[in-house]
Amino acid sequence: MAPGSRCLLLLLLLGILGAPALGNPGPLEDVVIDRYYIPKICLREAQMGDFVRYHYNGTFKDGKKFDSSYDRGATVAGVVGVGRLITGMDRGLQGMCVNERRHLIVPPHLGYGSIGVAGLIPPDATLYFDVVMLDIWNKNDKLQVTTVSKPERCNRTVENSDFVRYHYNGTLLDGTPFDSSYSKGSTYDTYVGTGWLIKGMDQGLLGMCAGEKRSIIIPPFLAYGEKGYGTVIPPQASLVFSVLLVDFHNPKDGVFLEHLEVPEPCKRRAVTGDFVRYHYNGTLMDGTLFDSSYSRNQTYNTYIGKGYIIPGMDQGLQGVCVGEQRRVVVPPHLAYGEDGAGDKIPGSAVLIFDVHVVDFHNPADPVEIETVFRPEGCNVTTRDRDFVRYHYNCSLLDGTRLFSSHDYEKPQEVTLGANKVIEGLNSGLLDMCVGERRVLIIPPHLGHGESGARGVPGSAVLRFEVELISMEEGVPEGYLFIWHGEPPANLYEQMDLNKDGGIPADEFSTFIKTQVAEGKGRLMPSSDPEKVIADMFQNQDRNQDGKITPEELKLKSDEDQEKIHEEL
Repeated sequence: MAPGSRCLLLLLLLGILGAPALGNPGPLEDVVIDRYYIPKICLREAQMGDFVRYHYNGTFKDGKKFDSSYDRGATVAGVVGVGRLITGMDRGLQGMCVNERRHLIVPPHLGYGSIGVAGLIPPDATLYFDVVMLDIWNKNDKLQVTTVSKPERCNRTVENSDFVRYHYNGTLLDGTPFDSSYSKGSTYDTYVGTGWLIKGMDQGLLGMCAGEKRSIIIPPFLAYGEKGYGTVIPPQASLVFSVLLVDFHNPKDGVFLEHLEVPEPCKRRAVTGDFVRYHYNGTLMDGTLFDSSYSRNQTYNTYIGKGYIIPGMDQGLQGVCVGEQRRVVVPPHLAYGEDGAGDKIPGSAVLIFDVHVVDFHNPADPVEIETVFRPEGCNVTTRDRDFVRYHYNCSLLDGTRLFSSHDYEKPQEVTLGANKVIEGLNSGLLDMCVGERRVLIIPPHLGHGESGARGVPGSAVLRFEVELISMEEGVPEGYLFIWHGEPPANLYEQMDLNKDGGIPADEFSTFIKTQVAEGKGRLMPSSDPEKVIADMFQNQDRNQDGKITPEELKLKSDEDQEKIHEEL
């Protein structure tokens, strides 16, 4: 109704109520309507044939009440314009919006006429109604679905037989709340399209994305119809749901994988039985973080395909490359099921893991050796017990730098096979030429194991870049010196340079150095030959009196038979 029309009606009403300046205009010919409250938003006006629900107070001109829906505690429901209401009310309700309030003045011939209602309404009574419209619908109405917000990425939408988890606020059409999942502190969880929901909600959830918000207006015949629901939903009530879809899945779903970043090349992919170290962020489908290895500053380490982790992750980590970033979407039946886990993972929750694979290995893995450079004409290579000098850079497989010999003044030195370096590095330095460069991939069981070492995480696969700088031929295990031929028959006499019957440390040292200089024997390679000679002397000076007697001096080959200790 146009504003001018409303003003005209108000003037007419004043005349009817008996304004002194106008006198008595006589009986009313039609209903007088005063739209004293019109909502700012009016999506629909009541038309002939619409079903409406409303509250009212009915009084006479003197203000005496003859009827009230409020007093009965129940709204009035009926169809407009089909003769089921008194004519005055039929006309007075048409064009009303939900939540609109009207004053209606109904003349007798449009009310109960000259007969009235025995004991309630006298004959020829003018009736005054104060009406508020609560609901309007029509049998031809359809479900009204409005998308309020929708995530940019939507890989999948709800279909029949999907299991959904959503939050909602439920109100009547006039805004009266009747239910809310938020007040219960948990989502509403159910299957779609299987009859567990009212028909309107079954239809209204179809096509939604996780994280989408919708407004769903459901007419009564797709909701609770003539019976209503308890005391909160009246009969023939339209329902309005504000819905946020938290997540959904189908019981037939498997793990969904999204490869965010796959390094090139990928020489090997993880399989059942491999031990994987990875970082992850775990979120629900609405983005809520429930766990993160980054927050602990420690990778999650486990075997895959062995049942140590949830089935979805057991499957989702199959085929990963070192350095790969992968998103693993796990339905609840492959995660924590209907019970959830702790206070962070609700029951029937879909889980999303954003995974970064740091490294993986298999307990049966050997050292992986890649020769980067090998000099031509290389005829001599390193063997067990050789003394070698080498440079190295050590890192994790994700590129994290750990150690480097270049940080020191000279190369690393070691006797191969002397258990002075990790087993994998020792193996990787064998059969090398001087000047050769290699890349070694060392699994943890040949490195620092499950416990790791200072600066090295537990169960870490290590990458070494090594370059052999020099090598010296070694001596057999347990020997400090070996002869190139047969030792002198009169060894003690030759060693006793001043022929005084005793060999002090200086005479012993001079003799050994002479044998080495003349090529008759060699010391165990070492960066400190003097210490090797001193150890030899101490082994022979059995009573520790500072000199070696003929009875004390023994060859290593003789001592091996006696199983005493190591010597010449």
